[in-house]
Amino acid sequence: MQPEVREVAELSPDERVAFFERDAGVTDVRSDVRDIVSRVRNEGDVAIRNFCREFDDVEVGNLDVTDDAERAYEEIDDDVREAIEAAAANIREFHERQLPDDWRETFDGLAGDAEAASGEQRAAGTRELGRRFRPLERVGVYAPGGTAAYPSSVLMGVVPAKVAGVEHVAVVTPPGDPMNPITLAAAHVAGADRIYSVGGAQAVSALAYGTETVKAVQKVVGPGNKWVTAAKAEVRGDVDIDFLAGPSEILVVADETADPAFVAADLVAQAEHDPNASVVAVTDDADTAEAILAAVERQIEGCEREETIREAFENDASGVLVTRSMSEAVLFAEEYAAEHLSIQAEDDEALLDRISNAGSVFLGPHTPVAAGDYASGTNHVLPTSGGAKRYGGLSVETFLRSTTVQRLDEGALSDLSETITTLAEAEGLDAHAESVRTRLEDE
Repeated sequence: MQPEVREVAELSPDERVAFFERDAGVTDVRSDVRDIVSRVRNEGDVAIRNFCREFDDVEVGNLDVTDDAERAYEEIDDDVREAIEAAAANIREFHERQLPDDWRETFDGLAGDAEAASGEQRAAGTRELGRRFRPLERVGVYAPGGTAAYPSSVLMGVVPAKVAGVEHVAVVTPPGDPMNPITLAAAHVAGADRIYSVGGAQAVSALAYGTETVKAVQKVVGPGNKWVTAAKAEVRGDVDIDFLAGPSEILVVADETADPAFVAADLVAQAEHDPNASVVAVTDDADTAEAILAAVERQIEGCEREETIREAFENDASGVLVTRSMSEAVLFAEEYAAEHLSIQAEDDEALLDRISNAGSVFLGPHTPVAAGDYASGTNHVLPTSGGAKRYGGLSVETFLRSTTVQRLDEGALSDLSETITTLAEAEGLDAHAESVRTRLEDE
């Protein structure tokens, strides 16, 4: 891990770049991913099976393993089944609060510009305007596998899609011999319609373009490694995606009241995801910083994924930093735009009010990031690499399309006619202006 506490004010330009311009490594694999995507698009199931053999060292029988999910649900341990169901219920409850209502309202106004300017008023027409929301018909959810299984990611992708009303939700997850039964059980609980035994860039391509077995979807969502992220970038445009998500990140903003062991525990937890994870703590108290660093070292010892954790802490974008003030810590947090932001400080609400850029925020000493990863109800599919400056995480809205609706009566069209025709003619679009005049010729 980074061997010493560093001061934010003393970071070199290169060190600041490492923190604030985190690279998920997508660029390095784009060429190889382009070939994978192309082969799956052209060769279908044959290419998928070849890639499963090459990348996962698995001879895949049935790519469609949907029928195995209910059986897995019945066979897993009772405590695991109950935990999946409890988490799914909390996730569903939170996301149901996000469902928007269709609406249509009447907008009344004064008569047109000339009459308004002269001070004359008459009964205005009525503009009826509104918005309605409809779900996508088909979406695909990527659930990571490989060094660890992520049934939680299945819940985070499938449950909001089903809450939104998506008719067909497909899950893709890397193959195994056997498949991870907990991942399959989670897909069953979440309500997935199809489950496919394929991962990596080849899975994203299959969802985007379809194969003999995998049906094409309108949108692909879910986290993955750099190969998955690069594939989502490659197919974007032919199919919609949620966003490009890289390795896990956490930033903890702490003051002298923070418990160093709690801060360290959150850092270590996110570090075990991936050797490329970024784990950072910033504090205005030097003693707290040293105590966090010491607690991290104690907690790493003997961890099952110790090697992965240590690699993550050795990243240039990881470390424990000291700021000159909490205001400087806030500025760091805003620029960092963390996927997970934990605020462990006495006045956490005041600090939160000053921070806009974060994927998901965890307030107080008893709110570990792991709560959001699994069971509190919020979604853990979140923007990384500074993406929180531009967009939010996965939600019900991810799976909805909005359509505006309008109806004008004759009076409303008359009221708007001068504005419309003037602008249309200014743009050189005379037919637009005439489409209004034609309707008002008899006035």
